[in-house]
Amino acid sequence: MKIAEIFKNKGKTVFSFEVFPPKKTSPIESVYSKLEEICTYGPDFVSVTYGAGGTGSHSRTCEIASKVKNNFGVEAVAHLTCVNSTKQDIDENLKDLRAHGIENILALRGDYTEGVEPKNEFLYASDLCTYIKSKGDFDIGGACYPEVHTEAKDEVEDVLNLKKKVDSGAEHLISQLFFDNSVFYRFIERTKIAGINVPIEAGIMPVTNKSQIERMVLMCGASLPAKFSKIMQKYENNPDALRDAGIAYAVEQIVDLIANGADGIHLYTMNNPYVAKKISEAVKNLL
Repeated sequence: MKIAEIFKNKGKTVFSFEVFPPKKTSPIESVYSKLEEICTYGPDFVSVTYGAGGTGSHSRTCEIASKVKNNFGVEAVAHLTCVNSTKQDIDENLKDLRAHGIENILALRGDYTEGVEPKNEFLYASDLCTYIKSKGDFDIGGACYPEVHTEAKDEVEDVLNLKKKVDSGAEHLISQLFFDNSVFYRFIERTKIAGINVPIEAGIMPVTNKSQIERMVLMCGASLPAKFSKIMQKYENNPDALRDAGIAYAVEQIVDLIANGADGIHLYTMNNPYVAKKISEAVKNLL
């Protein structure tokens, strides 16, 4: 089923998960038991990130997406990046996805990699959206940044770029993680002013350890509210307490988002069944 149809037919907040392929040094089968369990906790769909760079990145994403859909019975979305791809590369990837029954794609530019020269056939995610749309009947999603893309000049430029992405074929959006819901609500106001009328899912990442959050904040530039920072400081030396406090904080965010009519919640599971289970159980009666 197309993800756009899920948003249209559900009539209330969509609840989805994100998972990722294992490191290249690990066999792909090493994550299957965790992913199978994660899929039992009732997501409307599961997105699979694009594997770490190098040969075989797409094939691992496609294989896991196929496993999620065809073996675990949950609709799958495959991430697809373009900064290091030629049109021929994308054609081959689309052919592979189609052969595995995957009809939903999250179209991303991808990160520039030090020492790797970009192909320059796709400069932006909007270029990839346009190209995928011309190549077949795929459902196309896109990413968005409540606290502004790190490369954008300001909020205005950022939301105009997002509008271009939607106009190029993105039918729904998944936000980067954030820890202050007021940031997300202000972002939604900007998108409405810009005439962006597609469903937007709120990306929520439960913090399970201090190094994880430091790494993610460095990568995406998310701000840390005082309330959140105090939790980290109090429990940083107690891993179990920090994990459970992080889950509780994420649940509080999700409850507020649902109450305020969020189109969807996209949970960054970090391939952790415990996290997926606890949060799913906490909010299942709200969805």
